[in-house]
Amino acid sequence: MAATPVWSVDPRTGKQLERVAAEATPREVDDAVRAAHASRGALADATARAAFLRGAADLLDGSAARVVEAADAETALGPARLTGELARTTGQLRAFADAVDEGAYLDVRIDRADPSLTPPRPELRRYKVPLGVVAVFAASNFPLAFSVPGGDTASALAAGCPVVVKAHPDHPATSELCASLLRRAAVSAGLPAEVVGLVHGFDAGPELIRHPLVSAAGFTGSVRGGRALFDAAAARPVPIPFHGELGSLNPVVVTPAAAAERAEEIGTGLAGAVTLGVGQFCVKPGLVLVPEGPEGDLLTAALAKALGDGGPGVLLDHRMRENFLVGVRERAALPGVAAPVAAGPHGDHAVVAGFLDVAARELLEGAGHELLLEECFGPVTVVVRYAGQREAVDVLGRLGGNLSATLQLSRAEGEGAPGPAAELLREVTRLAGRIVVNGWPTGVAVAPAQHHGGPYPAATSHSTSVGGTAIERWLRPVVHQAVPDALLPPELREANPLGVPRRVTGA
Repeated sequence: MAATPVWSVDPRTGKQLERVAAEATPREVDDAVRAAHASRGALADATARAAFLRGAADLLDGSAARVVEAADAETALGPARLTGELARTTGQLRAFADAVDEGAYLDVRIDRADPSLTPPRPELRRYKVPLGVVAVFAASNFPLAFSVPGGDTASALAAGCPVVVKAHPDHPATSELCASLLRRAAVSAGLPAEVVGLVHGFDAGPELIRHPLVSAAGFTGSVRGGRALFDAAAARPVPIPFHGELGSLNPVVVTPAAAAERAEEIGTGLAGAVTLGVGQFCVKPGLVLVPEGPEGDLLTAALAKALGDGGPGVLLDHRMRENFLVGVRERAALPGVAAPVAAGPHGDHAVVAGFLDVAARELLEGAGHELLLEECFGPVTVVVRYAGQREAVDVLGRLGGNLSATLQLSRAEGEGAPGPAAELLREVTRLAGRIVVNGWPTGVAVAPAQHHGGPYPAATSHSTSVGGTAIERWLRPVVHQAVPDALLPPELREANPLGVPRRVTGA
């Protein structure tokens, strides 16, 4: 049987650019996983791992023009956006290299033996070890930061886990280019090139999840696709951790006081957040609770003007474009739903942004309105007009888990004694992994304190895919009890030859 070709496609025209690769056969997936598994011993060298990560960042920066050109040709995200995304990607790689050098991620804890305790305590030395081969599923909307050289890959390699990436079909040429740069960096650091594998094709995804030598998986994508892989990971003879980011509505609540104070500013800012990246950010505000009355009217008027002033945009591929258009039409057809600015097609390839408007009581009482509480990927949001805080809280109570939730408060509400705003904060904390006040959730800072995750369906675990603690997904703790010092791994020996930070008997 002839191999199925993988083509690079220009989303601006729908035309094929070049044949990049072929879809991987089960045998080729097996070869990639086995090669990665065989390389894991080399990754035990922390010094080489850190050098590898920094070398990869340097090579990506040195090839910035080629990388940005390739990614723009396949995604239409634009050079400015992609240049910033590349900087974020290389920053992640260097940050994880620093984490490897520091060693705190190993979470070394030593409890001295104490026979006087009841029960007596033996000598205990605990640290974390890498899980093994990690399958990484590249995201469509971030061809760099959440794809081949992105955070899942960087954190897994930092943990000492080789990776096999399932490339996203929207940017196969970019994936091949980035994988080649990572492999060059590995060889330069004295590591096997096979610490980074790459496979293409829809069927390669399930094959990776089922492979007995794959020990964990990281996924960014849709609820439907992610849930299917999550279920497959759990159904294996030996289940594996599946860290998936699936979908998020990212609700926003605008209080009456905030609307009265700065309605136009909030409406304009909301338009920018909804259209950033043509609405293809996983933290796009998809449901916005706005108070009824004249202040809310001013806000939606500012939103309408800002969206109307914006130009058309191109989505990542024509399948997503069609799904977006169908999703908007289905929502707009629900009873009580208006479209003050209609999102829809622009020519044969682009779309224009818009928003839908519905009363909170209609959403709470109407039949079939659950669709408004599901993510619609693209430049559209749903504005829900509420008559009082009880209605707003009731709407929030209908939502599943989210990556983020945003409160737009007045200055007095942010500085005064706890009041109604405190109740809203409690409500959104229940359903989101990151709470934003008087800002917008788009733009996820790469920082040690960051958390990019949330209750299901935002994520399938309680870990983060962004920030320093993302490395924890690919490690498991091991305790050595009364093991002679000469037999201990260097990280646990009494002399601490690697200088790893550690907590000793609680101190």
